[in-house]
Amino acid sequence: MAALNRSTLRRLQNLPQIPSVWEGDRRPLSNADSHMIVDDDDFLEGGGECILWVDGSEGVVRAMDMVGPDAGPEAIVRALLRAMEHPQSPSPAVRPQKIVVKNREIQFYLRGVLQDLGIAIDYVPELPLIDEIFRGMEEVAVNRPPELPPQYADVLMEKAAQIWHDAPWQTLREHQIISIEVNQWDVASLYVSVLGQGRMDYGVLLYRSLESLKRFRERVVNDDSFEDLEQAFLGQDCLFLTFESAMELDEDEEEIDLADLPPSEIEPNFGNLHPLEGLRSILYEEEALTMLVALEAFHRFFRNSRRKLAAETFPNLSSRYRIPVPLTDGETQQVSVKVSTMPEVSDELWQMLEDDDDDDEFEMPPLRDDLVPPNSFLSLGVVPWATVDFLRGNAQFYQGAEVDINPSGDGLPVVMIQTSHPKAKTMIQDLKEAEGVKAICFNPGEDPFQDEQYDLGILQAKNGDLYLFGEFNEDDPVHQAARQKWERRCQSTQGWCGLVIAKGLMGASRGQPQLKDMIALFEVRWVSAKDLGIGPLQLMPTF
Repeated sequence: MAALNRSTLRRLQNLPQIPSVWEGDRRPLSNADSHMIVDDDDFLEGGGECILWVDGSEGVVRAMDMVGPDAGPEAIVRALLRAMEHPQSPSPAVRPQKIVVKNREIQFYLRGVLQDLGIAIDYVPELPLIDEIFRGMEEVAVNRPPELPPQYADVLMEKAAQIWHDAPWQTLREHQIISIEVNQWDVASLYVSVLGQGRMDYGVLLYRSLESLKRFRERVVNDDSFEDLEQAFLGQDCLFLTFESAMELDEDEEEIDLADLPPSEIEPNFGNLHPLEGLRSILYEEEALTMLVALEAFHRFFRNSRRKLAAETFPNLSSRYRIPVPLTDGETQQVSVKVSTMPEVSDELWQMLEDDDDDDEFEMPPLRDDLVPPNSFLSLGVVPWATVDFLRGNAQFYQGAEVDINPSGDGLPVVMIQTSHPKAKTMIQDLKEAEGVKAICFNPGEDPFQDEQYDLGILQAKNGDLYLFGEFNEDDPVHQAARQKWERRCQSTQGWCGLVIAKGLMGASRGQPQLKDMIALFEVRWVSAKDLGIGPLQLMPTF
């Protein structure tokens, strides 16, 4: 049995001992539970175990770890020492008077290791607080609604595959609108706009009203700021079907056009947008039925009218179809729909684009480099959703997103800036005075004198100021791989990411800040260089 060295024992013995009882345990987790806690693919594939140390007197978690199933008993001691010296909750460093566990082997092991610390180690048959925590995680995983109603999931995936095969974006532009009269499930008509002409985002938007469609297009044309565009996006009232790669791209693989991938590597995503709900990646039963009918009707109409739709002038076409809808009792209902092009609406939307003055003068704010202290540690990574939830309630400063972020993927992609505690507090104050952080972007830059190209990491404040947080050589393969993985994660969170400011630059946690070191979380949008709109930046000489 490994023993604590004498210096560690003295350090622990100097901690104040309080009359509290801590619960400790180590339990296997399902993959669904693991996704909520850890960012480690090995654990997810091979099964992971969670170690918890909870202060039963205060009702707070002092330490939580995920370990592999083969990890020895030393892992539970490591978590316990961290719970005493560096608790993840905002609690002081202390020793408990008593520890209770429900595993005899753990009890005997801890007695041997901690015998000089004056801590009683007892066995109990039940751990009520830890049991409640694990029950809560299991309930969240079990009760999470499916993205599609199970009875309609297969047929919706078939309809999505049809749309991908049709590739309507090769024929239709976004302003060329097609109406589908449904008159079912409280939906009169849907107005279809196709995404994909720009070879970036592929899919179809099905607006519930022309007013919502026109209002969104008008705001996209007229609103210049990212914040205005974000509000316009969230103000849409539509169902949507979009597509993404089903395979995790290699870290060193360049961004590729989805149209170049085989159909087996394309994954459809369904969802709903509404001004009062925001973005929801779940369809409920009536929404699924509406989407099923609309996609089949659109598929038939496009298949029958492809050549006419490809004409130089958007034609005036109309057709009727009877769409079979499977019912829960095994019967089939026939829904009659009418599909029509809308040349007048399309002309109106096109006129909006033509009226947009692309030559408006734009005065770019100066790019400041006085926010991030010199010698700070910077990293691009991901914070597991359990850690995000903890920081939302416990960080010294928290700027939340304007909508509930859908916890998809393995966590929230973040830019982590670690510096000393006083400088971290100064950074937070500077950003508060700038009204907070709006967006994170990577923008191209160049040094014409050295003939070098750079990736510039930029924070956009809500008052419009731009701050340089990192300067990366464009030819650095490590940075390129990290950035590509980071941006793919941003896509899975619908464009949301975070800025984490951490202390502890000179301590043992340098480069790997613990929860106690993370003192600020800003939930912000990720934007492309094109969306930021400042163009490539060039180093200018100073005289």
